[in-house]
Amino acid sequence: MSDLLDDLEWRGLVADSTDREALEAHLAQGPVTFYVGFDPTAKSLHIGHLVQLMLVRALQERGHKPLLLVGGATGLIGDPKMTGERHMNDREVVAEWV
Repeated sequence: MSDLLDDLEWRGLVADSTDREALEAHLAQGPVTFYVGFDPTAKSLHIGHLVQLMLVRALQERGHKPLLLVGGATGLIGDPKMTGERHMNDREVVAEWV
C-alpha cells in the first residue's frame, strides 16, 4: 500500500506522519472507512474543499470507503476571520446551505 502514500506525498497531500510504517501497515490490512467533514459556511463547496475531495478520491480508487459529512451546528458560527470575529448565521440559512 506504500504506492498510495507515495502518491499522496507526491501530490503534496501528506506533509508529515507520526509513524509512516504503522500507517502503511494499517492501510495494507484492507479497506478502511474514513470520513471527511464539510462545514456549511457558504452556499456551496468551494476551491478550499478541493484538497479534501482529491484525497477522498485517491483513497476511494484504492478500495477504501469514504463517509462524507456536512455539518450543521458548526455552520451557525461562520468562517473565522483574520480579526477573530465570526458572524452568526441564521438557522434557516445554514439549513439551506446544507
